Amino acid sequence: MKQIYVVGIGPGSYEQMTIKAAEILKSCDLIVGYTVYVDLIKEYFPDKEMMTTPMKKEVERCRLAFEEADKGKDVAMICSGDAGVYGMAGLMYEIGTEYPDCRITVVPGVTAAVAGGAVLGAPLIHDFALISLSDLLTPWEKIEKRLECAAMADFVVCLYNPSSKKRHDYLQKACDIMMRYASEDTVCGIAANIGREGENGRTMSLKELRDTKVDMFTTVFIGNSQTKVVDGHMVTPRGYLI
Repeated sequence: MKQIYVVGIGPGSYEQMTIKAAEILKSCDLIVGYTVYVDLIKEYFPDKEMMTTPMKKEVERCRLAFEEADKGKDVAMICSGDAGVYGMAGLMYEIGTEYPDCRITVVPGVTAAVAGGAVLGAPLIHDFALISLSDLLTPWEKIEKRLECAAMADFVVCLYNPSSKKRHDYLQKACDIMMRYASEDTVCGIAANIGREGENGRTMSLKELRDTKVDMFTTVFIGNSQTKVVDGHMVTPRGYLI
């Protein structure tokens, strides 16, 4: 049986990669991934063969991994964060049905919600919803409905892919939806360049967040009605009596 690993590499730095993920990448014959993600880790594995595809070539990337595994190589398909959270694990399993001689093993990683939450403090201590604002694969109408339902239910909301050149006003739209149900003073936070050079985080109100400039390297946290600032950190209480 030929082996393919789908590996979450975490936020980007070697120190935030799991020990298992690092060991798999050290032991495999070939690392396959999106060009940006391969660039993040190639200095740590300089002796490895690496193959890349650009954005929007995810299907081709998966087939490339399976074709190389068919040649007898142990292949690692890397994803930023966790392979099962907006990663490649699902697509690899779908395409893997065409390659019955290949066994898939998913290796988890630290997703931006967890790593970014640590930068800000403890925003995800209670129930939360994780929503991507990218409408590349999901219609905006569905994203809008998910935001509305999360706001109605008073979830903490973590937003991935909050803005891009083509979607420069999507965070504003998301905040407007949240403010239909949440106070404009709701505690929010942003974490940028998580696990990389220039990492930073700051807290603000939901009203302030609406007009804050962010990019694809920023993860956004919108608190619930109990979220507060504790010594400069964003904290959502679990409900313990103290």
